[in-house]
Amino acid sequence: MPDMTPAPRRRPLWRLFIAPALLLVVAAAWSAFWFYAASEVGVRADAWALQEAKAGRVYACGKRSVAGFPFRFEVRCDDASVSLVSQTAGAQMPFTARLGEIMVIAQIYQPRLLIAEFKAPATLADRGQPPSMKVNWTLGRSSVSGLPDVPQRASIVFDNPSIDRVNGPVETPLARARHVELHGRLAEGSTRDQPVIEAVLQISGGNLQEVHPVLAQPFDADIQTKLTGLKDFTPKPWPERFRELQAAGGHVEIVRSRIQQGDLISLAAGTLRLNAQGRIDGELQMTVTGLERVIPALGIEKMLEEGVPQATLDRVAPGVKSQDLNNLFGALDRAIPGLGKVVKQNANAGVTASINALGKEAELEGRKARAFPLRFVDGAVFLGPIKVGQVPPLF
Repeated sequence: MPDMTPAPRRRPLWRLFIAPALLLVVAAAWSAFWFYAASEVGVRADAWALQEAKAGRVYACGKRSVAGFPFRFEVRCDDASVSLVSQTAGAQMPFTARLGEIMVIAQIYQPRLLIAEFKAPATLADRGQPPSMKVNWTLGRSSVSGLPDVPQRASIVFDNPSIDRVNGPVETPLARARHVELHGRLAEGSTRDQPVIEAVLQISGGNLQEVHPVLAQPFDADIQTKLTGLKDFTPKPWPERFRELQAAGGHVEIVRSRIQQGDLISLAAGTLRLNAQGRIDGELQMTVTGLERVIPALGIEKMLEEGVPQATLDRVAPGVKSQDLNNLFGALDRAIPGLGKVVKQNANAGVTASINALGKEAELEGRKARAFPLRFVDGAVFLGPIKVGQVPPLF
């Protein structure tokens, strides 16, 4: 008998091409969207720059390009510069920063987060003047979250940063570090008109020249702060900003500060504020190990041996006259030859003992330590009974 089984039905071939066709349509639509958005980057960037200029921040870009297809935008700016203009005084602030290249990255699925990479070096100059500072680094990155509104978080990280003072062809080192991180955010519950800023500064292998001999040696720092008293984020001259903070009763709370320099470890916390004269007042409660290393760095022994100007002596031993001190050592040597030298050589030990007598015994990270206040009185800095520095007025 003949086979009566019906032949299988053939499926239409066009169904096989539905998925590839849909994928092609989606890819074409996505590409059209990306290139349209890329074309809008320049328009949005110009509109943003215009808005920032009205607020006093003037951004310029010599050449701009957009890449990153298909899932992100990479905006590259060559020959970038930033200038600040005071809106209150109607005059330009003495600050212009220039650097060779900035690349800003934004993911399409996370547009409120911007990540930027900076190409060294950068120069800082007064408006219309040649560069006075040069900043270098091997890697520089930043991130800002919350744009285009008021940023909620911001971070900036540098590897091997350096700052030099520039005087024509001569460059003088001012600061160096292996690694620096600065993180800031609006504190929880903070408002736009009364922002409270929480910040963390971390420095590895840092040193500062021309500030104090203690800071000229490499140190590590981890400092957490909270700043209150700000009214807004509009650019202003620093003296004006500090005056505004003082009038609003603002202050900086040092939540935690840990600084290590070799065997020396310092832990501190407290509050600092500005008085009506623009000088720093406040107190930090400190716990220190290796305190004996600090005293020689203050230069007391050298002063006693060489006889320094009265102004220098006033920094570390206020009220003591340089001529009287030298006369005393001379009289001791005349009475008993060599006695004045012995007193000088033991000066550091005596000062250390004096500070230890005022402090309390403590323990820090498993080591014996002393706890005592670091006081700021009208800009003068006192370590125990000794005046170790003077901070100039900030306005």
